[in-house]
Amino acid sequence: MELRNRIVMPPMGTNFANENGVVTQRLIDYYVERAKGRAGFIIVEATCVESLLGKFGAHQVSIDGDKYLPELAHLVEAVHLHGAKIAVQLHHAGRQTTLEATEGRTPVSSSNVPYIDNYISPGSIVCRPRSLKLKEIGELVEKFGEGARRAKSLGFDAVEIHGAHGYLVAQFLSPFANKRTDKYGGSFDGRLRFAVEVVKCVRAKVGADYPISFRISADEFIKGGITLGLAKKIAVRLQDAGINVIHVSGSLAETEHMCEGPMSLERGYMVHLAEGIKKVVSIPVIAVGRINDPEFAERILQDGRADLVAMGRALIADPMLPLKTMQGRVGEVRKCIACDYGCAGRVIFSGLHMTCNINPDVGKEREYQITRAEKSKRVIIAGGGIAGMEAARVAVLRGHDVTLHEKTNSLGGQLTLAAKPPHKEELLNILDYLQGQMDKLRVTVELSKEVTPELVDQEKPDAVIVATGATPIIPSIQGIESEHVITAWDVLAGKVDAKDESVILGVGETACETAEYLWELGKKVTLAGGRRGGLALDMDPINRYMLLRRLEEKKIPAYVKCKFESITDAGIVVCDVRGKRTLKAESIILALGSKSNSELAKALSGKVPEVYAAGDCVEPRRSLEAIHEGSWAARQI
Repeated sequence: MELRNRIVMPPMGTNFANENGVVTQRLIDYYVERAKGRAGFIIVEATCVESLLGKFGAHQVSIDGDKYLPELAHLVEAVHLHGAKIAVQLHHAGRQTTLEATEGRTPVSSSNVPYIDNYISPGSIVCRPRSLKLKEIGELVEKFGEGARRAKSLGFDAVEIHGAHGYLVAQFLSPFANKRTDKYGGSFDGRLRFAVEVVKCVRAKVGADYPISFRISADEFIKGGITLGLAKKIAVRLQDAGINVIHVSGSLAETEHMCEGPMSLERGYMVHLAEGIKKVVSIPVIAVGRINDPEFAERILQDGRADLVAMGRALIADPMLPLKTMQGRVGEVRKCIACDYGCAGRVIFSGLHMTCNINPDVGKEREYQITRAEKSKRVIIAGGGIAGMEAARVAVLRGHDVTLHEKTNSLGGQLTLAAKPPHKEELLNILDYLQGQMDKLRVTVELSKEVTPELVDQEKPDAVIVATGATPIIPSIQGIESEHVITAWDVLAGKVDAKDESVILGVGETACETAEYLWELGKKVTLAGGRRGGLALDMDPINRYMLLRRLEEKKIPAYVKCKFESITDAGIVVCDVRGKRTLKAESIILALGSKSNSELAKALSGKVPEVYAAGDCVEPRRSLEAIHEGSWAARQI
């Protein structure tokens, strides 16, 4: 199989299939857009070979019966029209599922090792599987083979066996999950047997010259699990069994954060695993792990660390990344920020359709094709944050005459503050892209100029998009007007310096990240507040997990479920179940949330033909909502 480049779109769940596991037009449009962008090799998301017990969710693609074939064939044909090769990943969830997904049936696995949640309700059991019987194992081997046969008959260019991330095949391979003492466990050869039988059955079904990929977790990042040393031995045996490509990843359900690769992990954090596997096999190796930059991807190849690079979330964020790179437009790539909020977070933890924090088109590829408006209009955008800039980008592309006003002397809004704490630098990818678009599209940008009702009355635009953001909440506490009371926003902006000993009021994401920021500067800091009794509860599970681990390592004290009584020269008096106490502080830092700047939108209502609001001025939320609403508003004009 010959590819047009070495960029692989790895399998990533979308929940775009229907509730019966059938491919939908939405799913086809999503993959076609990446084929149009000239990805070389697209591997369709985990596709179930046994729907009765093998699914991890209702909207997972399936291939265990002929009823799924017509739409799968349509997907293959549509992708091939745009020159990409396409494979399907054959999958069985095993113990990493829920009773809801199996409709009340007890899930199966190599052994009865339970699936433990470390993210939503740490320590709780998600699933108690039963051990597969020998006859059932043989039947599942055949299921994988039949899935491969169907895939080939539909015109898929290859198949991939999902032997990674703690799913069923990996459950047999891993000493952590496989506690069997029969021929499918008890030793290296025993644990390997199921995977080898699957490979050989697939090979028998598809013939000698049909490409088979195998995805492996070369490190499960858990005590007693697969390590790189063990993975090397597995890889050699899989090569001998007949695979043609090995796709090297890592983790299992209990270490999901290492699979999803949040921004706190360095770019290419799993490439060393592919590099290690490449040293012991002669077949091509695919590397993965936060590869979101084309130049970085090229270095991996040039340095001989892998033969192909999987750029998954990078292609969600910008499906045109390969094409832009080929055309020398690397600076125009909309780089993934590894937030995991719109993609993995929604699909895995919420059961929702995939989207993307920075790319509103995901899942709407057909509806969101930007077309010229019937009539060019004069548009004023109030606010130069990410909602305002995205609105300006789309409005200009639709043919409107746009002026973007920002009352401060720089663009970016709250994003520039959010990028200040440790491990948040990737957020600046959004700013780099949108500022670059302002320059490329020659958007008229007026800095240090606030939009007022008087300005709008004078300019008489056809439409106004209000993206004026929010301001910090200032609570009503005795002593709140003291000079040593400051806001987290001002601290992160560098407008004020926190003293050596500070108490942060608030325990949400902003408060916790500001605490880490100050700790890195050598400050002593304490967190206080929280009615719900937990830290950073407004964060997604993966990033919250990583942040809480770091706060624990730094031993930053936190007082939750406490009420603020008064601020004094000595600090702040708080009250909790243990009574009143004074938390000593030279600086009191407010991080209690924000409130919308909605006044302009209200003032313009009925005075301009079209008025739209986007982002935090509607309601304080996240960057996803800001960018998506900015894009939507511009499409309405």
